[in-house]
Amino acid sequence: MIRHLVLSACAAGALTLAVSASAAAQDGPQTPLRPADANGTWSLETKGANVCRLELSGATVTAGIYGVKVPATCGDLIPAGVRGWAPTADGMALVGADGARLIAFNRWSNSLFVSHRTSGEDIQLRRGGPVHPPAS
Repeated sequence: MIRHLVLSACAAGALTLAVSASAAAQDGPQTPLRPADANGTWSLETKGANVCRLELSGATVTAGIYGVKVPATCGDLIPAGVRGWAPTADGMALVGADGARLIAFNRWSNSLFVSHRTSGEDIQLRRGGPVHPPAS
């Protein structure tokens, strides 16, 4: 009876680890964002409202830097001088012409990246169109 309980507990533990590993693999936060995975439209949101849409490209601008289109509607949420994006160990960053990080985003999932600002305001970069209606 005790041996059966120990074996059952071990099997349950192994199953929990396998499910946790599978869930982590699906989200993939341990790997840098690949250019091919970033290609497309991303919505910039803050305070629960859609602000603008960025277009990330998998096309190389310079070594390690990929294309991005940042519309003026993003306002001051995106620093001036953005010339591209680059993968980082924990997400991605919008960078200047010299490759300097202007704003970094940490990966929360394959389709959500978050930048924590010193002001306390979080900015979300979400794959696809807006989840929330445009800000008015």
